[in-house]
Amino acid sequence: MTPTSVVVPNVPIGDAVSDGVDWIKATFRPLLNGISDTMSLLVDSIADLLLLPPALVVVGLFTLLALLVRSWGLAVFTLLGTLLIVSMGMWEPAMETLALVLVATLIAVVVAIPVGILAARNNTVSAVVKPVLDFMQTMPAFVYLVPVVIFFGIGVAPGVAATIVFALPPGVRLTELAIRQVDRETVEAGEAFGGTNRQILRDIQLPLGLPTIMAGVNQVIMLALSMAVVAGLVGAGGLGAEVARAISRVDVALGFEAGLAVVILAIYLDRLTGAIGQPTGRSLVAVLRRRQAATAGSPV
Repeated sequence: MTPTSVVVPNVPIGDAVSDGVDWIKATFRPLLNGISDTMSLLVDSIADLLLLPPALVVVGLFTLLALLVRSWGLAVFTLLGTLLIVSMGMWEPAMETLALVLVATLIAVVVAIPVGILAARNNTVSAVVKPVLDFMQTMPAFVYLVPVVIFFGIGVAPGVAATIVFALPPGVRLTELAIRQVDRETVEAGEAFGGTNRQILRDIQLPLGLPTIMAGVNQVIMLALSMAVVAGLVGAGGLGAEVARAISRVDVALGFEAGLAVVILAIYLDRLTGAIGQPTGRSLVAVLRRRQAATAGSPV
């Protein structure tokens, strides 16, 4: 007796997604063109601004910023690293990549932080957002390049769009975590003294959650930088284009120099954003706790 064969029906998910992408492209063509032009304008404007002064002037500004925000150690690394980028002839593509990362990070953060706050305050929103973020994080980076090229063509815009989608999830996750992990007693103290939800969020939850939120911003920047290199395959320019050129030519020297420039930028941005996460609301929290203790008749 031969076993009965089981036939699994074919579910054409890919065809459905392809049809959906074609429909979006046909229906929202003017909107997509407007988004593409805006993103290209932003990236090109920032890149032109960074490349307008002599390279050594910008190197000095980056070094001064590292010194003011972090330490002498980062300032020395920034000086030597950026001078190395200049000496390798990678300054212009490095600034183009930095411009793309800044634009993509800004847009991703503007979207991620409000969504994270909403998810922290509403369990239903959190339950809906989490699987979407899981999908976005586990999807291979190269897959994002296919629909964005269809929507925006070849150039800077698809690189920015793919970078935003790829880098956004950690910003949402860590913002939600930052708001949820704030001490409940501190929030209740704010409520006891008549604080509105907006005031508690602005004066207590965001200041105390700032280190975690900035960790999310840091991760957004790191993912944006890695995706910006991949986006060079679709004409985004910058160091990604140099890496793609090195791959096509099997040019080890060019590939190493472009990769080293990426590493220097990544370390600089990582250390810089890591230093901008110190909480600023602890004094306010201390005042609330002292008032709460005084009201209860306890010694402060």
